[in-house]
Amino acid sequence: MNVRNEVLRTDQVMQALLEQDIEGPVVMVHLLKFKPNAEYADGRATDLTGAEAYGVYRREMVERVTAAGGRLVSSGVVRHLVLGEVEELWDEAMAVEFPSKETFVEVISSPEMAESGLHRRAGLAGQLLIATTA
Repeated sequence: MNVRNEVLRTDQVMQALLEQDIEGPVVMVHLLKFKPNAEYADGRATDLTGAEAYGVYRREMVERVTAAGGRLVSSGVVRHLVLGEVEELWDEAMAVEFPSKETFVEVISSPEMAESGLHRRAGLAGQLLIATTA
């Protein structure tokens, strides 16, 4: 994927979120699928698994979320599908609370998060990110 197209697409998605009639805290639900081995776009050699590379991103992201008044609500390995049908289970589910949709966009749009995003992209084979409210 062309990085420029990803940035433009992300900007459009973030703008659409900001236009939603959502007031107050937002919990972002992440469903994550990891690559067996991390693959960095810059071609760097690494012994990290996809989950380990994403773990670098997660630690940095949680620090920034906490500094912005948010919190990690829950994070865990997906163990069993109770209801529904999927071709393959996600590896992990995570919920992160932000004080507002605006705070979410500010945090993930920061230059620091762009650098951390290298680890996210290196580790993820797929992701769903779902905005929820209480």
